[in-house]
Amino acid sequence: MPVKVHKTEIDGVLVIETMRASDDRGFFSEVYSRDQLAKEGFRETFVQDNLSRSKPGTLRGMHYQIEPHGMGKLVRAVSGAVFDVAVDLRKSSATFGKWVGRELSAYNHLALWVPSGFAHGFLALRGPEDVLVYYKCTEHHVPESERAINYADPAVAIDWPFPPTFISPKDAEAPLLRDGEYNFA
Repeated sequence: MPVKVHKTEIDGVLVIETMRASDDRGFFSEVYSRDQLAKEGFRETFVQDNLSRSKPGTLRGMHYQIEPHGMGKLVRAVSGAVFDVAVDLRKSSATFGKWVGRELSAYNHLALWVPSGFAHGFLALRGPEDVLVYYKCTEHHVPESERAINYADPAVAIDWPFPPTFISPKDAEAPLLRDGEYNFA
């Protein structure tokens, strides 16, 4: 099935739209096809898949791994909906410190490509069900390379749809962008 790859307002971050075939039974969608994505110029190699479950109102982020273990993520909500965000941490980028966000849901069949060099996080949107987020990663999790910046940093000014209800102490206490450790060119 064909896919569509859309650029966002920040170079490198992409929205990937998968097509679906629907009938009376429901639908079928190929959510990842290396060959179809390669036709659109997307040629990343994935080494790890992750799945997280979050209660509505949960905020996870803003996480990243420093080099040499920078991690790109192809993120998709398979149940419920999230507001998914990427923050540019590339020091030489014209959009350093800027963010891009999109709603990803089980209904819109969109995925967000967050390349290495970006902090990533999401807010599980309100609804009757927990949210399942599935993401493919270009690098293995390396705990000693894991870092975060604060989701509420006023210098970044992410426009979250509503204040989080649940957030880990680690994420709530993450440093501001100006105090964070990142080594992306």
